[in-house]
Amino acid sequence: MTTVLVDVANVVGSRPDGWWRDRAGATGRLLDQLTALPGRELTGPGGAPVPVTALVAVVEGQARDVAAPAGVRVVRAPGSGDDALVATAADLADGDDDLLVVTADRGLRDRLPAGAEVAGPGWLLQALDARPR
Repeated sequence: MTTVLVDVANVVGSRPDGWWRDRAGATGRLLDQLTALPGRELTGPGGAPVPVTALVAVVEGQARDVAAPAGVRVVRAPGSGDDALVATAADLADGDDDLLVVTADRGLRDRLPAGAEVAGPGWLLQALDARPR
């Protein structure tokens, strides 16, 4: 069983689709897409199956006040999104589920707890694009 922790700003910023004109709107759209993942089994970044049991998304800045859709736990960073993500990862790493963090931020990856697996935004976007409709 795996909890997926998403660096939302990093994932939104990885696709040049005009997100910068409406950061909150782009964040809301991604959060809505993420609702399809809990309960699914994905192919992990290393090829092993990843049974997604929970999805946690860290939002920050202009997107901090977006609505939280059902099925996604939203962590609203009061300041640095990176700091909030690292603190959340530390809390989740103490649980029973495996932890998969989605971010391309190398500095952030270095701050994650031991044992946390990491995937880039491309992995998540591919899983979202491949989901059944």
